[in-house]
Amino acid sequence: MAKFKMKICQLWLLFVLFLPLSGVLCFSELSFITEPSDVTLLPKDPAVLDCQAHGQPPVTIKWLKNGVRLAESEHIHFLPNGSLYIPKVKQTNEDSDEGFYQCLSQNKYGAILSQRSRLTIASISEFVLHPVPVAVTEGSVARFSCAVTANPPATITWELNQSTLPLQTDRITVLPNGVLQIHNVQLEDAGQYRCVATNIGSRLKSREATLTVNQGTGPKPRQRPRIIAGPQNVTVSRHQTVVLECVATGNPCPIISWSRADSKPIDVYKAKVLGNGNLVIADVNSKHSGIYLCRATTPGTRNYTISAANITVLEPPNIVERPESQTRPRAGTARFMCQAEGVPSPHISWLKNGEEVHLNGRIKMYNSKLVITQIIPEDDAIYQCMAESEQGSVLSLARLIVVMSEDRPSAPRNVHAETISSSAILLAWERPLYNADKVIAYSIHYMKAEGLNNEEYQVVIGNDTTSYIIDDLESARNYSFYIVAYMPMGASRMSDQVSQHTLEDVPLRTPELTLTSHSPTDIQVSWQPLPAKVSRGQVSAYRLSYRSAADNSVISVELLQNSTKYLLESLQPDTIYLLRMAAATRVGWCEPSAWTSHRTPKASSNKVPSAPVLQLEPLNCNSIVARWQTSADSVVVQGYRLCYHEEGQPEQPNIQLQAQINTYTISGLDPRRKYHIKILAVSQAGDGYQTDQTVSTPGCVSARDQLAAALPPPDQVTVLANNSSAVSLRWSRPAFLSGKAVSYTVRCTPVGTHNSSAIRYIQTTKQSVVVQNLDSNTRYEFVVRLHVDQMSSPWSSVVYHRTLPAAPSQPPAGVRVTLIEDDTALVSWREPTEPNVIVTHYTIMYASQKAWMAGHWQILQREGSHTMALLEKLEPGNVYLVKISASNQVGVGPFSNIVELPLKWGNNHRSKNPRHSDSFPDTTVLSDGLYNLDQRSMTGIIVGVSIALACIIMCALILISKGRPRKSPGHKVMAVGAGGGPHAGVSLPSELRTENVEALIPMMSAHFFDARGGSNIIINSAGPVSNKNLSKRWLLFKRETQNPAESDLETRASLYEPGKTVLRYDEKLASAPLQPSSREIIFGPLHSESSHSSESSQETGDSGNYSNEEMSNPSTSRSSRPESFGSDDGVTVTELKQSFEVENEKMPSHTFHHSAADASQFSGSLDGSNPSLHVTQAAES
Repeated sequence: MAKFKMKICQLWLLFVLFLPLSGVLCFSELSFITEPSDVTLLPKDPAVLDCQAHGQPPVTIKWLKNGVRLAESEHIHFLPNGSLYIPKVKQTNEDSDEGFYQCLSQNKYGAILSQRSRLTIASISEFVLHPVPVAVTEGSVARFSCAVTANPPATITWELNQSTLPLQTDRITVLPNGVLQIHNVQLEDAGQYRCVATNIGSRLKSREATLTVNQGTGPKPRQRPRIIAGPQNVTVSRHQTVVLECVATGNPCPIISWSRADSKPIDVYKAKVLGNGNLVIADVNSKHSGIYLCRATTPGTRNYTISAANITVLEPPNIVERPESQTRPRAGTARFMCQAEGVPSPHISWLKNGEEVHLNGRIKMYNSKLVITQIIPEDDAIYQCMAESEQGSVLSLARLIVVMSEDRPSAPRNVHAETISSSAILLAWERPLYNADKVIAYSIHYMKAEGLNNEEYQVVIGNDTTSYIIDDLESARNYSFYIVAYMPMGASRMSDQVSQHTLEDVPLRTPELTLTSHSPTDIQVSWQPLPAKVSRGQVSAYRLSYRSAADNSVISVELLQNSTKYLLESLQPDTIYLLRMAAATRVGWCEPSAWTSHRTPKASSNKVPSAPVLQLEPLNCNSIVARWQTSADSVVVQGYRLCYHEEGQPEQPNIQLQAQINTYTISGLDPRRKYHIKILAVSQAGDGYQTDQTVSTPGCVSARDQLAAALPPPDQVTVLANNSSAVSLRWSRPAFLSGKAVSYTVRCTPVGTHNSSAIRYIQTTKQSVVVQNLDSNTRYEFVVRLHVDQMSSPWSSVVYHRTLPAAPSQPPAGVRVTLIEDDTALVSWREPTEPNVIVTHYTIMYASQKAWMAGHWQILQREGSHTMALLEKLEPGNVYLVKISASNQVGVGPFSNIVELPLKWGNNHRSKNPRHSDSFPDTTVLSDGLYNLDQRSMTGIIVGVSIALACIIMCALILISKGRPRKSPGHKVMAVGAGGGPHAGVSLPSELRTENVEALIPMMSAHFFDARGGSNIIINSAGPVSNKNLSKRWLLFKRETQNPAESDLETRASLYEPGKTVLRYDEKLASAPLQPSSREIIFGPLHSESSHSSESSQETGDSGNYSNEEMSNPSTSRSSRPESFGSDDGVTVTELKQSFEVENEKMPSHTFHHSAADASQFSGSLDGSNPSLHVTQAAES
């Protein structure tokens, strides 16, 4: 049934979020079949820009140029299929058809705008670079270059002395970028060179340049390799061709080789080598971006020179996360997601029905997300996400359908938030006051409370809970929350807003350090304050630690919270120092950063360049732009040497840069990594002072890079129960994270909790954890997330698990026994008061006092759903003890306090209400209607009682008539007071009534002592029992003690009095052969032949268990253990021999209530050979 309800809830949730599907998916969504594309034409050529749209008719198409609506004219025609036709393209200073064109398609659902199309008229501009004269030595290398701006790109060819340059020889190479290389120059190569640029528009020639070839003089000396024309940074559009030139000289002639700085292989399918070492890559794409290294090596040696260049491939915009059409009720919230990638990063904007969205307090844009709150009917429209850059534009559409409904639920009530940790807040609320039964989902909205234009987040959950944990919050921040209730056709108003702050935490990381030296003996350490998202609270202090690479002793300096620099002085020149930093909040210190190395300059009298001022700026998640400046001193800078490496990785080769360069782009980096970058200036006097700086690359926002930037959550989370208070969790880590340090956070939450203290977080570095101290039989939800390099994955899928049930630790409560008939009692109870405990059955154990002393219990079992049971076939004149325990499949719980039920002889006690015995302190008899008698039953009971009374009276008269008359002033009882001496007995009236007998039924009191394991003494509150002169003091009978026919009623007719101990002797009934009477045991045998030992007395082991044989034999269940008292010659109580057999379970003392008095009763036996002796202590009520 629960699964069925959950399924219904899920269906309703889908219904409210996507209703009506016919309107979203089947509304003949307006879309483009054909969109206009870029076109390049010659002047006066006809132009056709295609545009065809599909949607529910009628569909109209309009055109825009540079964002302005076009009107049809003689020069511009709109074709019936929606395309734009220009018969003759114009290009004049006053009027030109060049520009950006878009078509706008519209029907009754809204309007959409097409992508941007550029119309270009072919042309070639003047040369921006002409070839220059060159003079070289015979056998060396000559090089010419030219450059021109053209659209479409021009093809470059070369002429020698105004004739096409022959290319039959391998010595001459013409590169696609317009460079001419002549290797092993000969005398006949001299002449006038010029380049010719040609495209579909025109043909243009450059100025001529003279090549002069000088004749060589003798053999060349040996020279190290030198790159005279190295590769240059280049930025190209996708699908274009890239040329990396590399010309080197040396003796012998060096060998040119290429590699990538990121160690990735070069694309051999699209790359080739032209001439003597030029790298040409055709049809480039994003994977070709990176730093390429040209290496010129002297053959047979390790002498080499490296030159590097960066390739940046421009990518047109591409939407990787498209907005989705939505159905939202009035007053609801809609969120349209849109993510785009491209190089450079595209700009994202939003359109509503083809026009730019007007942002206000209700409609906001967060980064690239469009959020519309408190939706009104006018928001029903088609929305488009447009990503555009210099490489083009692309759009993606989604529709918002607003559902109208007046029968809306009221807002959720009593919203309150409670902080759990530095990143989580527990939100709880009450259901709406009106139409709460129609609510199918709740929408939780939250945002930062401080600042402007903060992004609002939304979480939708089912209607089966009124609490939710909002996680992934920033530390030490205030957040505001409100909740909206959803029903199938509408949403409620916003609930009241509540605010709550997260706790502080240790900083996420340390600041990025910049290290410079202004002298050989100092290091200037500087850093930027941590942003609030990283500091996770107010930074209270910094700790800077440093040491030399050759010394392990670390020196630490604690700095104030507002410090941003520190100067280390009195250092050793030309020494490598290691430095690191840690930051602290009030919570504690974060992990210190990795050691950063810096070499102090050499002590020299020569003037060397000072350390450059370095600025690093992440361009995107894969690139960093380095900019630097040097101070204006008298030292001439000949160039720069730059080096970088990822933290924990070896350094990359140095990059040689020319003196006029002060900007460099480092590409091919990994997202969310820390890099160390070093730069120094080089002069004639030597290397200058070095600047070291660290920088972290940001995470990628595009879907293409999300695999590298966003961590996947742990998978295969399984839960195994250990016991009722602990479970074991196991999970798997993503395969691509092998070799990296990974930590995990486990969250354990009782399902439906509103108490933040019940939510637990466990940190571990293993892939398993044991969660302990859980509540038994409780349903928990478990989620796991992983952390790598200060990144956190989303929470894993929720795994639900219920802990094992535990055995009841408390007995049933409110045990009560009610006598409903002479031989039948009703016992009732309540379930144990401990929560989350399942009871499968109850065990009721009951026995008379005699049977209990023998260890004989009768056992009943009832199912866990029952809280009543009938005790049948009870014997009048006995006191029954009842106790109950609760059990389940795990084990048996403790027994309840023993409840005593006294049964009288006969039926005189019966009245209108049944008699009750319970375990409560008061003795009030309640008429609770547990048992009712009709008139016929009552008549039968009265007749039966009358007959029983008549029989008793007749038996009493017969016994009296057979006895010898004896006058006695009264009846005496033997009483033992506090001092143990005899006291006068109380007088017993001659008119004995059954009420007196009922008053003498012995009851268990709080003074009862269970001599487990055996005892040789009978103890009560008055002290040891003495049996001296028993024959003289035992005057309980009206007749002579030798009269065996004297009434048993008289035998037990001794009244209790508070503070006195009364001995009562019962004859054992229904035994064969006959047992000696109590008077015979006390005063001796009446006849010599009657003095014999009984062989029928039974002893039971200390088992406390019930057997079928015992239950089938009523006399056995009524048997008690006789006690032997010594003779009249003064045998002391210590000489008494007894054998106590008690039940296995220890019985606590209990208080029982009776109409007469409380008493403690002890019973023992001596070898099972004598009838029972009962010692009863009368106590005050």
